[in-house]
Amino acid sequence: MDNALTIDVEEWFHVCGVAGCGYGTYPSHVLRNVDRLLECFAASGVTATFFVLGSVAEALPSLVPAIAAAGHEVASHGFSHTMITVLSPAAFRDELRRTNDILSSQSGKRPMGFRAPQWSLSRTVTPWAFEILHEEGFRYDSSCNPLPFVGERSGSRVPYKIGMAGKSLWEIPPMVTPSMLGNLPTGGGWGFRFFPQQMIERTVMRLNEEGQSAVFYLHPREIDPSGPRLPLSLFRQFVAYGPRTDALERLVPLMKRFRFTSLGSLVDQWESA
Repeated sequence: MDNALTIDVEEWFHVCGVAGCGYGTYPSHVLRNVDRLLECFAASGVTATFFVLGSVAEALPSLVPAIAAAGHEVASHGFSHTMITVLSPAAFRDELRRTNDILSSQSGKRPMGFRAPQWSLSRTVTPWAFEILHEEGFRYDSSCNPLPFVGERSGSRVPYKIGMAGKSLWEIPPMVTPSMLGNLPTGGGWGFRFFPQQMIERTVMRLNEEGQSAVFYLHPREIDPSGPRLPLSLFRQFVAYGPRTDALERLVPLMKRFRFTSLGSLVDQWESA
């Protein structure tokens, strides 16, 4: 089975709900972290999907060309790292178009995938967003995380199609591990570096045995354990940044054991099946 690696390309200071954070205030770390990821993926022969924030691509015009030249998929993470729940439909559409223009010109391809900041897209809270994604030419979304407090708590743990008046859009949730306490965030973020490696590998194996792909996600700051962090409360800092460990220590063994590709390639496989 092919699984998927996805990277949310944003700076260490991009935390939803925190105002006044930008390139005029804080130094950039994303270029060096993405370079390290590209080197790691090249050494492992892995292709990934990079959900790039439009404002980052605009500020650092060498970033997206480097990702595309390495053979990876470039997808959209929106422009301003604003949660979809606080955007109007018109503002959401504007963010999509602004980001698409930047990513298309820098990569040579129109983004086919989207991921919302902080999993802030839901069939119950923002049903209009899926219609806009389809109208703007997207083939898939990967924003509905089946976890408490973010995404869709009772949402599907496997990819599915969202139907809209004769149209459809693939929804691809990230990997979680079911437990008596609910779904656990083993596919990325703080949970990927907190829960046992064996639990993560067992979850991948179980999904693959069921004919399903495991979808992982990480942020460039998660391979920079000594990097800076915003002065948040201890709880919020842990949720935003996780433990001070290098996510590659977990990811490299997974890349050796399992097969990985981009989300766009998975969608191609599903559509042709």
